[in-house]
Amino acid sequence: MVHKIIFIVFDGLGDRPIPQLNNLTPLESANTPNLDAMAAVGINGLIHTIERSIRPGSDVSHLSLFGYDPRKYYRGRGPFEAAGVGMQLNEGDIAFRGNVATIDDKGIIIDRRAGRIDSVEGLAQSINNLKIDDVTVNAKAGIGHRIAVVLHGGDLSDEITDTDPHHLESKILISTPLGENPKSVKTAKIVNKLTKKANDIFSHHQVNKKRKYDKLPEANCLLLRGAGKMTHFPSFKEKYDFNACCIAGGGLYKGIAKIIGMTVLKVSGATGKTNTSAKNKIRTLIDNLDKFDFFFIHFKGADTCSEDGDYIGKKQYIEKVDQELSPIVKLVYRNQAICVVTGDHSTSCRLKSHTADEVPLLVAGADVRVDDVSKMGERSAQRGGLGHIDGRHLMRFIDNIVGKEPLYGN
Repeated sequence: MVHKIIFIVFDGLGDRPIPQLNNLTPLESANTPNLDAMAAVGINGLIHTIERSIRPGSDVSHLSLFGYDPRKYYRGRGPFEAAGVGMQLNEGDIAFRGNVATIDDKGIIIDRRAGRIDSVEGLAQSINNLKIDDVTVNAKAGIGHRIAVVLHGGDLSDEITDTDPHHLESKILISTPLGENPKSVKTAKIVNKLTKKANDIFSHHQVNKKRKYDKLPEANCLLLRGAGKMTHFPSFKEKYDFNACCIAGGGLYKGIAKIIGMTVLKVSGATGKTNTSAKNKIRTLIDNLDKFDFFFIHFKGADTCSEDGDYIGKKQYIEKVDQELSPIVKLVYRNQAICVVTGDHSTSCRLKSHTADEVPLLVAGADVRVDDVSKMGERSAQRGGLGHIDGRHLMRFIDNIVGKEPLYGN
């Protein structure tokens, strides 16, 4: 029985018909010989990663795809982002994702990305290990303007509001407790003290002295959102008895993988952007084929293009990734691996946002029943033998293929 599973997620894969593409979606209009080759020897269908009519975020979508019901396990995006940049979290820690932004002399946010600053490493270091009352603050830079912040200390809660207003021409929000829980009250006060202290430190930092001299937007403001309490997750190994690894560029996806116990592999050129090296991701998989039996591979670019309204870029990105998938097709055709390909959600190029539309799904490899679908796409998936499934059931479907799903009844 084959137990090598290759689990490919195209972020924001699904879309709606585009008039300029002859009313095809970017996936349907893309030239994808490798995806189509797997669709032709596999079973196809549609998936709602959460459930019908819910517009899912990438964090809850991935939890659901891996069989972790977000209604039980999700406490905010912060812990995944922090873990994704390599921060150590303990149970009970409160973590945030954040931006280093630009405010003017009146405290108005004028640039949420500080002029798309290349790195905020020095600024993150300046508030790392900061003490606010009885709480220790840890901070680490992400990509560009992004920063992750973790609060270590007793009696803290994630039931607080963001300080990030999510738009320009607004002042930093005051974090407030969601209810009258003393832990929430305390945590909101800590966050507001941290914001004030961090903004003061950033304003006088050497980085901003140079940016001011160079007439660049100053990175003088900390915006926090997505508060989440680190809780216990049963490991992927415990749940499925798969030795799993993650091949991704984006911090969120590496963070989710790390928290559920997957080994995160380093990949040269994996940027989490449209310029990521798909070739190196596949090469990393092949190089580690004997070391793991479950490979989670994430591609972010389709979602990025969708949110920019770039349907041509989305089509081209899907084609670029498809060109590198031939080694996986060979493994599938030789019955050496089972390949699962889907998206975490649909993202509409017209709306430039996530939608509740279902996403195509294909599963190809040994012991997979084959349907009559020969191309991967939204419309062709409707005719597939899988029909429509709930994202939370996908891992059980995989377990059934490889003979691991337990018997119900006698």
